[in-house]
Amino acid sequence: MRTTDVLVHGAGAVGLACGLALARQGLAVTMRSAARRADAPPDVRAYALNARSLGLLQQLKVWDALPADAKTAVYEMQVHGDRDDGRLDFSAWQQGVGELAWIVDAAALETALATAARYAPHLTVIDEAAAAPSAVLQVVAEGRQSALRERLGVAMPMTPYGQRAVAARLVASVPHSGIARQWFRGGEILALLPFDRPEAGCSHGLVWSVGAARATELLEMDTPSFEAALAEATGGAAGELKLSGARADWPLAIGRADRICGPGWVLVGDAAHVVHPLAGQGLNLGLADVAVLADVIAAREPWRELGDERLLARYARQRDFPVRAMATLTDGLWQLFAAPAPWMRVLRNTGLAAVQRLSPLKRALTARALDA
Repeated sequence: MRTTDVLVHGAGAVGLACGLALARQGLAVTMRSAARRADAPPDVRAYALNARSLGLLQQLKVWDALPADAKTAVYEMQVHGDRDDGRLDFSAWQQGVGELAWIVDAAALETALATAARYAPHLTVIDEAAAAPSAVLQVVAEGRQSALRERLGVAMPMTPYGQRAVAARLVASVPHSGIARQWFRGGEILALLPFDRPEAGCSHGLVWSVGAARATELLEMDTPSFEAALAEATGGAAGELKLSGARADWPLAIGRADRICGPGWVLVGDAAHVVHPLAGQGLNLGLADVAVLADVIAAREPWRELGDERLLARYARQRDFPVRAMATLTDGLWQLFAAPAPWMRVLRNTGLAAVQRLSPLKRALTARALDA
């Protein structure tokens, strides 16, 4: 039977990045990839990438391969509560950085990673239906519904939020100026991410977290009705918003695997943890997993095997606190803004106003998001 040093299961953004990062160390890496269905709908997702994720993609020689209109810098973030006085603003200038984040076309990123994988030395991509080689280390990057994780006996309890994320691409009547906007109102969370597709300087990626029934309603609306709902929810803050293309949705939940490593295997990305998208940190957590795993493997003792459980435990220890902290932060924010009680409404809007006035706290919150 053929053998390989590392077998990566899953060829999404996290799996591809992991395969590339480990192959750069001279390890023989095999990746199992499912062929994209011919009838698959267009991918309307947009990722918000922080500085750490950007650094990893630059190391992998992928960032510069992205088309110019597939990546847009965020210079300012405006967070709106459910009262006019509940608002919080973040800026790259206040943080002393060039940009707060980059909004990236999900499909373009995965295409650039897949292209890099095809030409990378030491990396072989096989169809998931092909016989898998034996491997010293198996990396599980199959996403939240990972079948291999279940076969390994790893439990990952999921707590549904009772919400779905509705995503779409929009074109605005005014330039986005690199400003990301988010509204927390009535238990719903609406995010507009500045984007340059399909129209440079005036496009947005939409992520609207709503109850399941409301999600169905939004998906079934005709275009004028959907645009009217957007106008009501945003108050025209980003100009007149027009729908561009298809809408998509997916269920929201929080979950964390009870173990992320064992003898000869390790979990990364959504196979290990899932958080609410309100802070845009899901992919950032997964790419941070990749960076830490690659560093741990690069620093291993010459005599230690790749699948040594003590080696992989170093990765698990380093990822434990950042993942727990981000899950706690995003879940806490959702619980706070979803609560219907009037006194909670006063509390959350007063809290936003207080943080707005406290620059050190605001800088600390931003620093956490910049380096998940």
